Amino acid sequence: MTPAEINKKWDALQQQIADDFDNEKPDIKVMLFLIGVQELGQGPRKFSKRQKEELMHIATCRLMSMMGFYELEGLDQDGWPHWKRIKVIPNYTLLEQEMMMKSLIVNYFEEMEGGD
Repeated sequence: MTPAEINKKWDALQQQIADDFDNEKPDIKVMLFLIGVQELGQGPRKFSKRQKEELMHIATCRLMSMMGFYELEGLDQDGWPHWKRIKVIPNYTLLEQEMMMKSLIVNYFEEMEGGD
């Protein structure tokens, strides 16, 4: 996808999530949190600040696994997924990081819709 296509799909996804949750358009951090909750698979509930950070880490690892950088090691005793980095991540510029994350998030949600 070109940056223009990524941004167009990103804007549409943001609007869809905003409409679904009757809220404002989510930024990348909110999207990572939503993906983390989805990947945890324990449903919506109250999370501590630390747990929210861990959920965003889970989401980042899940997304980066789509590019072969991480693989799922397994679940801990509480059912939280743990990931292992298997490939060095290049030093992307901030703009490259943002575009990559937007692209991976769009792909993730497209996969989720297609998997139903």
